[in-house]
Amino acid sequence: MKIFYLLHRITRACLSLRMGDGEGQALALWAPGCFASLFLLLSLFSVACAEGSDWPNFLGPNQNGKSPEEIDIAPWPKTGPRVVWHTPIGTSYGAPTVADGKLFIFARHRDMARLSCLDSKTGTERWRFEYPTDYEDMYGYNNGPRCCPIVDPGVDNQRVYIFGAEGMLHCLNVADGSLLWKVDTSARFHVVQNFFGVASAPVVEGELLIVQVGGSPPGSPKDIWGANGKPKPNGSGIVAFNKHTGEVIYQIADELASYASPVITTIKGRRWGFAFLRGGLLGFEPATGKIDFHYPWRHPKIESVNASIPVVADDLVFISESYGIGSSVVQVHTGGYRVVWKDKPRRREKAMELHWNTAIHHDGYLYACSGRHSNGAELRCVEFKTGKVMWRQRVDERASLLWVNDYFIYLGEFGRLMLLKCTPEKLEVVSQSMPTDENGKALIQRPAWAAPILADGFLYVRGKNLLICFALASQ
Repeated sequence: MKIFYLLHRITRACLSLRMGDGEGQALALWAPGCFASLFLLLSLFSVACAEGSDWPNFLGPNQNGKSPEEIDIAPWPKTGPRVVWHTPIGTSYGAPTVADGKLFIFARHRDMARLSCLDSKTGTERWRFEYPTDYEDMYGYNNGPRCCPIVDPGVDNQRVYIFGAEGMLHCLNVADGSLLWKVDTSARFHVVQNFFGVASAPVVEGELLIVQVGGSPPGSPKDIWGANGKPKPNGSGIVAFNKHTGEVIYQIADELASYASPVITTIKGRRWGFAFLRGGLLGFEPATGKIDFHYPWRHPKIESVNASIPVVADDLVFISESYGIGSSVVQVHTGGYRVVWKDKPRRREKAMELHWNTAIHHDGYLYACSGRHSNGAELRCVEFKTGKVMWRQRVDERASLLWVNDYFIYLGEFGRLMLLKCTPEKLEVVSQSMPTDENGKALIQRPAWAAPILADGFLYVRGKNLLICFALASQ
């Protein structure tokens, strides 16, 4: 992030010098040879991207579960990668995020929801922010947050956002955790409580914070059971807030929220937003909120869950669920879409059935753990453009994947770590372990449902109530 800032300043100096601007003259005193300095910083930036990277969003810098780092990963010992530090963190299902040496983890401690800012290299707490919460899960799962913190990747890098299970949205100062603004989305938009609360992490796009809200008209039933599974929407499926103030800029989509985070990307020079809402895939223009299409994709049963985020490759978008209808790929264009393939509703065997994990696309293929339940869950490789299953391997646990330097890191829900080499032809297990502490106790305890993250060569994994930092790069 500091390199981004220096690039910004040097570029302004170069332009100012050409215009005879005073700032350019001043900056030239510490940056002689402006364009040469810019070239040097670009070179340093290239090296920094290769050697280390932040992880400020859900599923990484590009929301795709892939790290840009080039790490020499040796096979692990039987005990797994070297443990650098671990610390108790409270109750949550959310992953951490890392930016500029700071690690952010959002969890519940008794009746307080807490965002902790830790030193990413040591685990030492820098600051904490708390607010009271009375959220209770309708199905008896834990009552902590489901969403990871989101760090604004802008030039100033001054804001971090948290979205609680009860619907409280906070914007905090990265430096000290001071409150900048907050919105009670459940109260403001009359959100009918879904089975597992709020679980869709927001995303920053330009000056906007784009959030799945999914409210209903005033006077609607308190929860989804009371509405017989069909609460009425009120046009707030997606709400875009001013990221600096919390002001509502637009709200769109007569849809309820799901548990899948929105994805923002560029296709053929145009910015797109994709949100896998409760009832299907929404394609929209993120700057204005203009809707291009809505593709219905949801099993009719009340408990049906859309939780896997869309996967985008070129102009194709993949979505998947595990409650009965499976997966589909659509080709998108301004104003609409074309179905490329979809699982047949009456066919028992589906190409991919993703529960809470998201597939990783690599070189034309999708890699993920398919299955609603632990028993019978499989690792699969699926051809993106056809839905053809290339191979499958039964693992009997749901798992998340992270891609780095042509390897896949596998985190199973029971605490198993594996280093995999995957191609469309085969799956190779390079290393596997069940990491333990100095007393032989498992470090990663069920449920390890939060996706692993990678920043600056360190792998961060959370289990039930513990966050562990591993040194991933070979020494």
